[in-house]
Amino acid sequence: MKLKVTEKGVFIPKELLGDSQEVEVTQEDEKIIITVVKNRPSIWDLGKNPVKCDVDDVAINHDIYLY
Repeated sequence: MKLKVTEKGVFIPKELLGDSQEVEVTQEDEKIIITVVKNRPSIWDLGKNPVKCDVDDVAINHDIYLY
């Protein structure tokens, strides 16, 4: 596939990127390499989907429940 370079750069069609949210662009000699960055779980995502149970003191006694 050949892409036209404009004064703003190059448009990469979405179908080539799939459902990717982020890519990394690097240059090696005469090549421009576009690599899809895999989404990794973030520590900020912890607790977004908590498990519901009938225990109401897990936050206080979590060590006991882990053992």
